[in-house]
Amino acid sequence: MADMFDERAVKEGEYIVESGATVRECAKVFGIGKSTVHADVTKKLRAIDEDLAAEVKKVLDVNLSQRHLRGGDSTRRMYEQRKNPHITNTGR
Repeated sequence: MADMFDERAVKEGEYIVESGATVRECAKVFGIGKSTVHADVTKKLRAIDEDLAAEVKKVLDVNLSQRHLRGGDSTRRMYEQRKNPHITNTGR
């Protein structure tokens, strides 16, 4: 059973590194919670594959530094959608 969770952590880590995805985006793709993804790629992955964990940390650090920009962009799109309902919200 532990192997299944280890394998999931590795797959999540590889997905984040390859796509530059946020924890939230990764959680949607794998159908699990954000907290689970975060625990998998920060704690479990470090014990399984230190090199991959370091790469994931770099991506997550970039995502963290851009978080305020994504939030502002999301808010801007929300208000545009309210003002012009015919515009579709393409998201990220």
